[in-house]
Amino acid sequence: MFSECRIVSGSLLRLSCRLSPLNLSCSATFKRPSCPCSSLHHSASNTFGNRPVLFLSHLSSLLSSPHRSQKASRWLSQAAVSMELKAVLEVLEQLAPLSLAESWDNVGLLVEPSKPHPVKAILLTNDLTSAVMDEAEAMQCDLIISYHPPLFRPFKRLVQKDWKQRLAVRAIEGGIAVFSPHTSWDSANGGLNDWLIGGLGGGRVSVLSQALCSAPQKNRLEFTARGQEELNNILKLLKETENSEAFQYTVLRNEEGGQQVILTCPSSALTPVVQTVLGNTTASQSLSITQVQQPPMLGCGQGRHIVLDEPVSVAVAVQRMKTHLGLPHLRLALGEQRSLDAVVKTAAVCAGSGASVLQGVKADLYVTGEMSHHEVLDAVAKGTSVVLSDHSNSERGFLSVFKERLASRLPDSVTIAISKRDRDPLEVV
Repeated sequence: MFSECRIVSGSLLRLSCRLSPLNLSCSATFKRPSCPCSSLHHSASNTFGNRPVLFLSHLSSLLSSPHRSQKASRWLSQAAVSMELKAVLEVLEQLAPLSLAESWDNVGLLVEPSKPHPVKAILLTNDLTSAVMDEAEAMQCDLIISYHPPLFRPFKRLVQKDWKQRLAVRAIEGGIAVFSPHTSWDSANGGLNDWLIGGLGGGRVSVLSQALCSAPQKNRLEFTARGQEELNNILKLLKETENSEAFQYTVLRNEEGGQQVILTCPSSALTPVVQTVLGNTTASQSLSITQVQQPPMLGCGQGRHIVLDEPVSVAVAVQRMKTHLGLPHLRLALGEQRSLDAVVKTAAVCAGSGASVLQGVKADLYVTGEMSHHEVLDAVAKGTSVVLSDHSNSERGFLSVFKERLASRLPDSVTIAISKRDRDPLEVV
């Protein structure tokens, strides 16, 4: 099987083989719908079999013209070092399932090129700005992973007047895919908020706003049939209803000799199921309906709370966060009757704009990107000190962590870079 296949100097084919000489398995390496030399794939897999000398001779003839040589060289190089966009998206889903994102968020693949899209270069950024797009184009990026979704609100046209629409047009014209994880990273176990709270030190960490497992079967119905014949009639009618493939049922024999049915179904199938059951006298008299509760996803959700193993002063906590975020300055509001020497035993964090998640949480210290003036006053009045880093400064440092996780799951040949031009728009002057 090939471990490497590329054109060197536009004419020489370099092959590294493993396990066996060139054989039918090479067709999987070469095969791509957009291959400019389809006869190359056909000949390699069907004509030459395990005869690499004849294959190389045939390849040499295919590359005899400069034009075809250039196309074949580009395609073979691409095939050897790229990964399909779909496969990269599957890896991203494994790292942070999009189902963890908040319902209001706009996450996932936001711009998808129309042609088959091999990914050789990925750019990570907190925000997709014009400067970052310049950087992506310069490095011939195939995929931009922008933590914040550059496309959020619906729009009816793509015009040059709006800066976000301009970026979308540039991505489309350049064949650059754009993906945004946003709150799925916030919520994931080991994600952005776990990274953020880790800057304060070790301790017992819990989730502030628990994420719930998806539960497509949201309704549970129980009813009883007098015997097998009656049960068969009910089940026959149920299977004839709309969305019958969406429900599941179990039949148990009760103490009176009847048949107890436990059926679960999504809300879309609830009405026809209930109407069918109510058509049977025995079943309708015993029918009960309960709504299935979604179980929590342990370790997943928005915000984090920590009980520190070793309490520290406010001053030490602030210094730790400066180091963790790589910032020379942070904004601090001391809680009422608190000083820099006040002890911090508990803290709560939320990356970005965390006021809604932190509201009402009892802690000695809040850490987030931004809060409004009045939200800070409310926290301070309750004796909670507040540390603000500015919005994206509370998030950007996680990119380096994610880069390592992504790199460990992709081929070494796929380049992953963190934007050098991405920064928070606010700075201290």
